[in-house]
Amino acid sequence: MKDLTFEQKRSLSRHEAADQLTALADALREGGDAELDLGPGTLGLRIPDDLQSELEIEIGGGEIELEIELKWKTAPARATPPRTETRTEKPERKSTSTSAGRSRGAKRSTAKKA
Repeated sequence: MKDLTFEQKRSLSRHEAADQLTALADALREGGDAELDLGPGTLGLRIPDDLQSELEIEIGGGEIELEIELKWKTAPARATPPRTETRTEKPERKSTSTSAGRSRGAKRSTAKKA
């Protein structure tokens, strides 16, 4: 199952196609977080330093089809504990240290009396 699929088909002038490829080239050159203007919206991508590419050209039926495919691995998700777990741990630590302090104090008082 794919996490996200986006496909856009539209007619472009040669200059519009060049502008779209230039924007893609600029994003690739910069790397990191890139935003591509795709007409009705903007697509944000994280682009790593290393990519896999595939170039395919098909000629037939009175048409030329040029496909440029770029692939890269997505970054693994970071495992961060939920905030509720962190909040739960803090009060337990405080109550544990307070209880330990009281126990020690009680033992010292008992020792002095005996």
